[in-house]
Amino acid sequence: MPIYRKTVVMKKFSLLVITFWLALAATAQVPALIDRQLIFGDPEITSAQLSPNGAYMSFIKPYKGTRNIWVKKRDDPFTAAKPMTADTLRPIRTYFWSRDGKFLLFSQDKGGDENFNIYAVNPAEPLKTGQDVPLARDLTNLKGVRVAIYRVPKTDPNALYIGLNDRDKAWHDLYKLNLTTGEKTLVRKNTDRVTGWIFDWDDKLRLATSTAPDGSSDLLRVDDAGMTKVYSTSINETSYPVGFHKDNQRVYLVTNKEKSDLQKLILFNPVTLKEQSAESDPMKKVDFGEILISEVTREPIFTTYTDDRLRRYWKDKAFEKDFQFILRELPGVDILFGSSTDDEQYWLLSATSDTDPGATFLFDRKTKELTFQYRPRPKLPINDLARMEAVTYKSSDGLEIPAFLTLPKGRDHKNLPVVIVPHGGPWARDFWGYNAYHQFLANRGYAVLSMNFRASTGYGKAFLNAGNKQWGEKMQDDITWGVKYLIDQGIADPKRVGIMGGSYGGYATLAGLAFTPDVYAAGVAIVAPSNIITLLNSIPAYWEADRKRLYERMADPNTPEGKAQLMRQSPLFSADKIKSPLLVVQGANDPRVNKAESDQIVIALRERGFPVEYICAPDEGHGFARPVNNMAMLAMAEKFLAKHLGGRYQESMPENVAKRLKEITVDVKTVQLAEKK
Repeated sequence: MPIYRKTVVMKKFSLLVITFWLALAATAQVPALIDRQLIFGDPEITSAQLSPNGAYMSFIKPYKGTRNIWVKKRDDPFTAAKPMTADTLRPIRTYFWSRDGKFLLFSQDKGGDENFNIYAVNPAEPLKTGQDVPLARDLTNLKGVRVAIYRVPKTDPNALYIGLNDRDKAWHDLYKLNLTTGEKTLVRKNTDRVTGWIFDWDDKLRLATSTAPDGSSDLLRVDDAGMTKVYSTSINETSYPVGFHKDNQRVYLVTNKEKSDLQKLILFNPVTLKEQSAESDPMKKVDFGEILISEVTREPIFTTYTDDRLRRYWKDKAFEKDFQFILRELPGVDILFGSSTDDEQYWLLSATSDTDPGATFLFDRKTKELTFQYRPRPKLPINDLARMEAVTYKSSDGLEIPAFLTLPKGRDHKNLPVVIVPHGGPWARDFWGYNAYHQFLANRGYAVLSMNFRASTGYGKAFLNAGNKQWGEKMQDDITWGVKYLIDQGIADPKRVGIMGGSYGGYATLAGLAFTPDVYAAGVAIVAPSNIITLLNSIPAYWEADRKRLYERMADPNTPEGKAQLMRQSPLFSADKIKSPLLVVQGANDPRVNKAESDQIVIALRERGFPVEYICAPDEGHGFARPVNNMAMLAMAEKFLAKHLGGRYQESMPENVAKRLKEITVDVKTVQLAEKK
């Protein structure tokens, strides 16, 4: 039975693009199956950073099978690098240099529980007898505490300003952390629902952000005498500071307060309370994006906006001239700015596109020398990857839904199997560019569509708030009408449409199978909420600042009408309507979407005798960080999709992945829902 209208409006540009693809498909060849290890396995090198003085370059690379931090002299070959950390349990994903370059600092949790501690390693420290790698020190060394980093001060390079929620799990007190000794000095006790602390150019605490019990947000001026509210936005508005002006008095503030739909940049004086408009989207299409401010001149370098593609608006003419030189040297790619030295002479740049995960270059602004450094995935056959295009379609009630479509290379783009991949959040968005899931699925023969459904960020306040209380309803319709769009264009085989996503995308997968059972032939739900009442009742304590906003955007489970709405929108209570195969993926330590969310839907399907497959990794949280777990999940997912949608899949897998897949595959007959304490 059809559940959507026949009419779909699309841009002429989208039609031209699809016509162009169809013409190419007649002459292109189907690429060989790409080993999933090349797409999702550990990058050979990634996340390079320059030391503050430019003498050294650090990066992340596997050491004994786990991603760790390495260091080399800037101009040395990468083969001369030495490992600085030796974590064997979880890959290190992010790190940074202390301001004086003495320490490399990184955060790490245990098994995905998101209780992060801060670690430091001294690259110059002599190795002790029997050591191959310097010893990383746990500076905070706390259990059950989530450490936040607020400021890396230039005026005191041996310190960090951090937040600790050891006193109150819901709120972070402000501390100054000594990097040499690990000593923590209390700066401010958080008794005002503070969500962030903001420092000026001289590393003086000047502002704080806070959330009121009613869900509104405040900007507070911090004085010796206390804190004063100076700027407020309602629960359905957004404002946040992004840095101080060079005069060190005014602050750049992003806001969509009151009549403004799109977020814009203003200059705000927290003492006089005067506002001055700084910038908004010249094309009047999307929210303000980002501003890059030079730490040398304290002047803006550029601002950005993102709709179909990234747009950059230059403020510094010298930087713009350098950028134009780089574009001539590296045509046809997007250039992304990374790490720089303190004097901003040396920059690391990434050149990337929709069919290229990127190459990293070192640029010397003085000599104009651009030097190739590395490719994170040099063995990936980028010539076999498929192009991504921006398309739009109309929702059930007339909203324009921006989306990104990848069609398999070398195939007739008609009557294809399809995988819909909704993003997580849901208050986030998808972008044009290299997307590993799109490439993986397109290589297996699927058309892949990701859409920025209502409630996605970046497209204005009205579009964001149109998703309020619409989980599983209008938000889900926006996804369903994406399927309708592909069917109307002749791209999709209506009988071979699947859906796959994580977090909110996992919820959308369950909702798609439960609420529109005739649309999807299979679903892969990764860390997916199945009962949004239990989801809201089990949010981490440190999300307390967002509780009221979550109730506004979803519903309040403590009211009869809110509970009724959430029950209606929870796939668990419509599990009897699911009739397409389902694969459920969960991390046992997930603090956001508890294991019970997956257990509940698995039990509900099992009890009615409906087949469901289940993977649960005991050493993971909200998504799989360990490559062996991720590769096992992907191996099972692609075989599952191939079975039910008809795409290709890679049968082979390394012995350790096959072993891990057996270990984390759950016999659904044994699943029991733990009793709540």
